[in-house]
This record gives sequence, C-alpha cells and structure tokens, in this order.
Amino acid sequence: MSNSKFIHLVDTTLRDGSHAVSHQFTAEQVAAIAAGLDAAGVEYIEVSHGDGLAGSSFNYGWSAVSEEELLKAASGAIKKGKLTVLLLPGIGTVDDLKMAADCGAKVVRVATHVTEADIGEQHIGIAKKMGMMAVGFLMMAHMVPPEKVVEQAKLFESYGADYINIADSAGAMLPEDVKARVGAVVEAVNVPVGFHAHNNLTLATANALAAVEAGATFLDGTCRGLGAGAGNAQTEALVGVLDKAGYQTGVDFYKIMDVAEDIVEPIMHRPQVVRNAPLMLGYAGVYSSFLLHTYRAAEKFNLDPRDILVELGRRRMVGGQEDMIVDVAYQLAQKRGGV
Repeated sequence: MSNSKFIHLVDTTLRDGSHAVSHQFTAEQVAAIAAGLDAAGVEYIEVSHGDGLAGSSFNYGWSAVSEEELLKAASGAIKKGKLTVLLLPGIGTVDDLKMAADCGAKVVRVATHVTEADIGEQHIGIAKKMGMMAVGFLMMAHMVPPEKVVEQAKLFESYGADYINIADSAGAMLPEDVKARVGAVVEAVNVPVGFHAHNNLTLATANALAAVEAGATFLDGTCRGLGAGAGNAQTEALVGVLDKAGYQTGVDFYKIMDVAEDIVEPIMHRPQVVRNAPLMLGYAGVYSSFLLHTYRAAEKFNLDPRDILVELGRRRMVGGQEDMIVDVAYQLAQKRGGV
C-alpha cells in the first residue's frame, strides 16, 4: 500500500490522557511532554482538561493545576508545533477560549455530540475572528448512521470549520463503521476530515488506518494510548503503522517512541489495558470518559461495573451526563435490595 499522502497527527496525551490520570497533570509534566512531542515533530499538541476548557469541576473531576498554568507551561515548551485546545460548548465559554488564545493556543477543536453541531456555531465563528484554526469535532459518531454524520459535518463546514473530526468516543466502531462514516463525510465536504479513535474493542489503530484509507488526513493519538476508557490509538504506533503503509507524518519514529517510554509511561497511574469494564464500554457504546466514574459508583454500591455500563448504553447516555452514573448505580442497587 504505497501512498505519499501526508497525515497530520494531533497528539492529545495532555487532554484525553488527563482522564486516565484523574486530571492530575502538573505544569512540569505538561512542559516535559509538550517539549518531547514538539521535538519529535508532532504538529498539533492538545492541552486541556479531559472534558475540554473549564472541565475542572465536581461533575467531571477537579484538575490539580489550573488550565491557564498548564497552557502556559505547554506554550513555553512548544517551538514548532501548534498548541491546541478542546472546547465543549456548555462547559467551556468564549471567555475560556480567549484565555487559551492569550496563553498561546493556535487551534481550538469545538466538540459537540454528533447530533448537535449547531451549538458550536458561535465558538467556531469567534475562534476564526481571533485568527485561530477552528475544528468541528463530532463525538459519539457510532450512535447515528453516516447520513446524519454528514448532515452535522456540513453544518460545521458552513460555520467555517477548517476541518471536521469524527470521534469514536465510545470505542464502539468496527473498521467498516469507520470507513462508512469517514468516507461519507470526505465525499460530502470540501474541508479535510480527521478521526479520533478509542481502544475499548482493541481496534483503535486499525480504525485509525481504516479512516485514512477512507480519506481522512488528520488522526488523533496519545502516547502509550493514555486516555479515557481503554485509551486511544497510540501516537507512536500510528507513526510506525503509517510509515509502513507508505504515508508521511513528519514525526520522528524513534523520538516519539522515546517520549512515550521515557516521559509519559513513568507518570501513568496504571497501564492502559483493555480490562473487562473498558471492553464493555466499547461493546455497549458508552462514552469512554465514563469509565472511572463507573468504577467509583460500582464500588460505592457494590455492583459489577459492567452492569452499570450496560444500563448506561441501554439509556443511550452521552458525554455531559456523568452525574447520571450515580443515579443509575443507585437504581440498580435498589432493584437488588442493596440500598
């Protein structure tokens, strides 16, 4: 499979990876990882709370260090790459976006549920007025058919998005699901298309490659796969796989491997393993960032986390409904006479 096409890599270790360390990154850790990613040639380095700008809260988990401090630490360490932030309308505000830009952020990815692109119109528009690159990021794309993903991608394009990112936030897609959605969007829009994979069914790298084969030119990854649920496609693995497949990334394979092994791995709270509960996330199609919240609720109510996840999937819970996890666990425990 020889192909000289360039694939842009977005490393989100310092954003999606925040979920896996309970949002406890320090400024020193952020600076070290950002510097390593930059030196390896990573183009886009995303730094935010796991749930985006202003995500630090009781509902989503408190950060150890303010976002402003973390963004400044990253900005000071990045020489060539672009400091990137994630913003979920309703969590992050325009003021948060302005703060991020003041701290050196050059790119904002505006993330909405796959049926709600319209709530990102204002944020895309303001980012463009501020001279930032703006991305429309459609989460939980497995929940709707390709035609609906296309409809929402076109909305983001109409608002001025520089590219559209399709996210398998639950790690629930098979490669053919990815090809169907990414391929349909590539055909329908005139801007580039990207893909964000989660590894809950152990398919993150395969799905990322499927996205590229369907025409995606932006891919998300994290070092060591650090991220919500069973984690993300591993950035260092993506670099190797894409190189073998004949694609260009501009990232030094040895250097990105060393960042993962020497800087990221030592600060991980646990190995990024596909255990039973993360596997259930992908199977049930549940938002990956629900995992640690589910573990805590299961322990509190003496439940099997898999049972909670099945019920969350049955109710089609989406990102932003983390507070419902405890309610669901309480109701399940009541049914079993445990409360």
